Amino acid sequence: MLSVVTFLPLLVCGVLLFLPRALPDRAYAWTWIATAAADLALAVAVWAGFDTGGGMQYEQRVRWMPSAGVGYHVGVDGLSLPLVALTCLLFLAVAVYSLRERRRVRPYVCLFLFLQTVSLGLFVALDLILFFVFFDLSIVGMFFVIAGWGHGERARAAALKFFLYTFVGSLALLLGFIGLYLAADPHTFDIVDLARADPLSGHGLYAGLVLLAIGLGLAVKTPTVPFHTWLPPAHTEAPAAGSAILAGILLKMGTYGFVRIAMPLLPGSWRHYALVIVIVGAVSVVYGALVALAQTDFKRMIAYTSVNHMGYVVLAVGAAGTLAGSDTQARSLAVTGAVTQMVSHGLITGALFLLAGVLWDRGGTYTMDAYSGLAAHTPRFAAVTAVGAFAGLGIPGFSGFIAEFQIFTGSLASRTIATAVALTGVVLVAAVFLTALRRVFLGTPRLPPTLPTGGIADLKATETLSTVTLLAAALLIGVAPRWLLDVIEPAGRTLTGLVAR
Repeated sequence: MLSVVTFLPLLVCGVLLFLPRALPDRAYAWTWIATAAADLALAVAVWAGFDTGGGMQYEQRVRWMPSAGVGYHVGVDGLSLPLVALTCLLFLAVAVYSLRERRRVRPYVCLFLFLQTVSLGLFVALDLILFFVFFDLSIVGMFFVIAGWGHGERARAAALKFFLYTFVGSLALLLGFIGLYLAADPHTFDIVDLARADPLSGHGLYAGLVLLAIGLGLAVKTPTVPFHTWLPPAHTEAPAAGSAILAGILLKMGTYGFVRIAMPLLPGSWRHYALVIVIVGAVSVVYGALVALAQTDFKRMIAYTSVNHMGYVVLAVGAAGTLAGSDTQARSLAVTGAVTQMVSHGLITGALFLLAGVLWDRGGTYTMDAYSGLAAHTPRFAAVTAVGAFAGLGIPGFSGFIAEFQIFTGSLASRTIATAVALTGVVLVAAVFLTALRRVFLGTPRLPPTLPTGGIADLKATETLSTVTLLAAALLIGVAPRWLLDVIEPAGRTLTGLVAR
């Protein structure tokens, strides 16, 4: 079942490449929507058949390179299943939003189908090399999306910077994986077997270097301060659909790597360096919010809030590795909050980036000072953006509040000072979004001079459907989170037990 969910988009991509070029663009776009909807339906079926207390499920093992200890091993648990569902939902929303795309539609659709497969593949991978293959392929796919459909020459420069940064990070990740392989007896890249064996227990400096390599590769992808500098230009110059997938899915590959690989496979080193991880998370929270507050570019502002929100995840997983001053319940709560935050951020920030694309489509600029009083011209656009902004700042009723509440509650006892510092990020992000809403949507109406004489159009049906669906999912989690938490919490308890060994 998981292999079907994973490779269905790639199979459709292959079919589309062999179809006649004379087909209309809408045929490709609707094929993408149908594929994404079918994949989401399959993910829902997997969720419906998932036993919350059953550990790793839907496993499939196939010999791939047995002499090197590499196999095709996939499966899902409470840490990965929510991200699989998020991936399917967000790609469907992006497919609907992309009905407006008119430039080279066939390769555009195929690239996103390819990205959906590599994203799903990474979240279900239970072999380090399989994880690495999907990790690297995601870099390639997003490079072509940014370079091919971004905003001119600057987009190609941003794509190159994105590729170089994240590719160097992936090489560090590979070195760490090889370090784990060499320490295992028998040698293997299988994540489940490595977690069971804990091959680097008591290895001191060697284990610390392996964690450094893996942590560096994942920190670049997340990204955390100071490895975040590729993110703002990549987001600013990417097309809206690319930004939504980059923020909503690809950034989660870094944070997911922490809970799937770094924590369970290197528990001793994770505990030893937990304070460093917590500090990195707290700094990312505050720095991301402060720099977002200084932005005049709407899309760049959202990009920096991603640094802030991913900082909460890093803070939580660091706190989960701190045994002193905390109990198992608190550490499990921190992990649950971290995974919930990954899902929440994907939904809310994905919607905000699609809305930023609407701003560009209408006015040809993300500069907030070029607009004023847009609510008078585009009431639907203003209302949906306001809902996304309030969801992003973590008010009760949305998924962000559920996630951040768990993170702060689970982290406060063991890392009081760092958590208190991170709490200021909530206030700063509130200032970020409220300031942006005031500048763009309130006040005396003002539009960019580049706008046609006909004025500015409100949200179209496809734009409304794609963004409102994502925000509705965030609202559902915020009001009734039990269905999600029941899946995550048992896996969180298992992970904290592995870290405490």
